[in-house]
Amino acid sequence: MALREEVETLGSARPWVPAADWIDGDSHLILLLDVPGVDPDTLALTEEDDTVTVQGQRRLPALAPETPQGRVLSDERHTGSFILTLVFPEAVLPQSGEARLSAGVLSVHFEKRHPTIDATAQELGEETEGEV
Repeated sequence: MALREEVETLGSARPWVPAADWIDGDSHLILLLDVPGVDPDTLALTEEDDTVTVQGQRRLPALAPETPQGRVLSDERHTGSFILTLVFPEAVLPQSGEARLSAGVLSVHFEKRHPTIDATAQELGEETEGEV
């Protein structure tokens, strides 16, 4: 964790970062982040060299005016700011990230510098065993 991240989480009892997955989509790398309840206006994505940094903030939900304020009996939901820096698992084209937020999942597609080629031996014009 970078010093900046540590300082920003000092006041919070339980700092949090969203769960993240990388998917190889042949011509794209896809980053999936679980960000339910994060205010979309606070989400920011920065690409730099071989890393991508995502930051955002999840606040406590505002209660309806007619709801009486009370004391917290259970506190399991993580709130506050997060900063997550990930290394790209493969080289991508700079500034190629395209983000979408749907159902609390942020998906970011990055164009790979060297797309994955999935070809069979026959497609490559090679003879396979057993052919004469």
